[in-house]
Amino acid sequence: MTSPLQQAELLYTRGMAFLDVRRREEALADFDRALALKADYVDAWNARGGTYYALGQFDEALASFDRAITLRPQFAAVHHNRGLALQNMGRSEDAIASYDKALAIRPGNAEAWNDRGFALRALKRYGDALASFERALAIVPHHAGALHNRGATFWDLGRTEEALADFDRALTIAPNSPWTLHNRGNLLWESKKQLEPALRDLERVLQLAPHYDYVRGEALHLKMYGGDWRGLEEEIRVIDLGVRRGDKVIKPFMYQAVSDSPADLQVCARLHASRDYPAAAAVRMKTARRPGKIRLGYMCGEFRMHATAILSAGLYEAHDRGQFEVTAFDTGVSDDSPMRRRLTAAFDSFIDVSALNARAAAERVAEEDIDILVNLNGYYGAHRMDVFAHRPAPVQVNFLGFPGTLGAPYMDYIIADRVVIPETELQFYAEQAAYLPDSYQVNDSRREVPETKVDRATVGLPETAFVYCHFNHNYKLMPATFARWMSILRQTEGSVLWLLQSSAPFADNLRRAAERHGIASDRLIFAPVLGQQEHMARLPLGDLFLDSHPCNAHTTASDALWMGLPLLTYAGNCFSGRVAASLLHAVGLSELVAASPDAYEALAVTLAKDRAVLEGLRRKLARSRSSAALFDTARFTRHMEAAYVMMFDTWQRGRGPENFAVPALV
Repeated sequence: MTSPLQQAELLYTRGMAFLDVRRREEALADFDRALALKADYVDAWNARGGTYYALGQFDEALASFDRAITLRPQFAAVHHNRGLALQNMGRSEDAIASYDKALAIRPGNAEAWNDRGFALRALKRYGDALASFERALAIVPHHAGALHNRGATFWDLGRTEEALADFDRALTIAPNSPWTLHNRGNLLWESKKQLEPALRDLERVLQLAPHYDYVRGEALHLKMYGGDWRGLEEEIRVIDLGVRRGDKVIKPFMYQAVSDSPADLQVCARLHASRDYPAAAAVRMKTARRPGKIRLGYMCGEFRMHATAILSAGLYEAHDRGQFEVTAFDTGVSDDSPMRRRLTAAFDSFIDVSALNARAAAERVAEEDIDILVNLNGYYGAHRMDVFAHRPAPVQVNFLGFPGTLGAPYMDYIIADRVVIPETELQFYAEQAAYLPDSYQVNDSRREVPETKVDRATVGLPETAFVYCHFNHNYKLMPATFARWMSILRQTEGSVLWLLQSSAPFADNLRRAAERHGIASDRLIFAPVLGQQEHMARLPLGDLFLDSHPCNAHTTASDALWMGLPLLTYAGNCFSGRVAASLLHAVGLSELVAASPDAYEALAVTLAKDRAVLEGLRRKLARSRSSAALFDTARFTRHMEAAYVMMFDTWQRGRGPENFAVPALV
């Protein structure tokens, strides 16, 4: 007959066997039976904690590890495991303390050094993280995980060549690591614009791990950048189903390019917020405010020469300093451009929080006693949704950078107008709508008009042809839109389509697509990427800007209208597909908002055949630059300030956010 101790050991052994074949619930049952027979069975407590960790139940895991440490304080493996649980709970500081205890007992544990570096990286303590990875690699020179993590940290620091070298080395050791392939693919695209090698890495991840977070959407995004539409309809169908199922299949920014469903876009944003940027422990919240001006904070990763800054610089300058104190919280990098210098001068305070982790950055915002914190990125660019998740300000606003809901309960308002968000569609937004009377999009009335004049011959355009044009990023171009454009060219003899060139396969793929539609490939003319002023100078050479769907031109549309280039659109079903309509209404050219895709096509043809009508539109647009609401920064600023005051007053009265409309200035 076996003793209770022997029974406990047998149960523990069988539990470990269950773990080997991932039968975790049965393993837990055996560990619990073993502990009922032997309450001080340290190995069983550790195994129980590891099983709960594998199940994603980190609180239970932590409780088991704590019990094991109470029984055996010098058990290095349990301190290490405890650190892993804490890291997954978002408690990086506590995780580091546990790793340090493990390493004090077993300083030669390369895995603990690697995991310690991972926690330090999460806190943006990059120098300390690199030191930890170096210790791991000194112990195990071919540690693929440490090489990967060191590479990721180099990338964080902008040291892309060193990052790429580490990813390459890691993949020679572990060539089928989805983790490293994913990071290398993203680096090759984001930092080096090497589309085809990047896409190969992401497609390899899909082969190895079809459900790897977001990689399906990222691969689709790159294919669209290259104008590669093979299998696109089926791929979008798979992504739509994944979103509706609750999978992390695509990020909200990328989804806007392919979805025209406000319901699906809301689900995607809500999933992304809840899984990747859940509401976190709030930093110090105000119960009563300091007397004085309303303190506005703008948080952005693009306070430099960038589309967001081009649109919004005049807003910061025009704020009424008698009523508002205006602070910038910079989460990006300086490009030392004239725009950067203009922006730093535009704010009362300019605070760099780029090197701070989420909680530290939120505490920095709270130290400034900010009343209203404006999120200029959303899910675009160098965003910091993780900071907003800590609720550093009592009122938090989604504005400009991301045309749609962020799906997060800690975002209170979205700046909108009744074109981009009809009142019948408010249910698709987690935020309450603050309706402005003209357009939600700010523009800068101080923006320069380039003095340099260029002619068509200089840019490779035929002198007498009717020039349709489109200068959005490639990823916004869908086959259905392109088919419309080819139909327009077919009906307007001698016309050409002027497009922006970028990724190498794009032009070749579109030329082949044109020929499949029966259009000679030489009717597509590709414009090289130029600096902002040079690009603006060539825009008037076009005759008519054709908008894209389901995601419109945004800043690109404002560029065209500012330079006197008429733009044709129709309103889609979502915020991102209604932006151009909003701009056209605000500039006084609502006649260029077609009622349907068919009407869009017909009007594009009509305008090419009736130059007098088109010239009338150009003259009207030229007058609008000095008179239309779209380009009246002072008017826009007063409307925004009225919105801020209404938000602030609602909060001061102890009420939650609510939809409202700002009355138009007379």
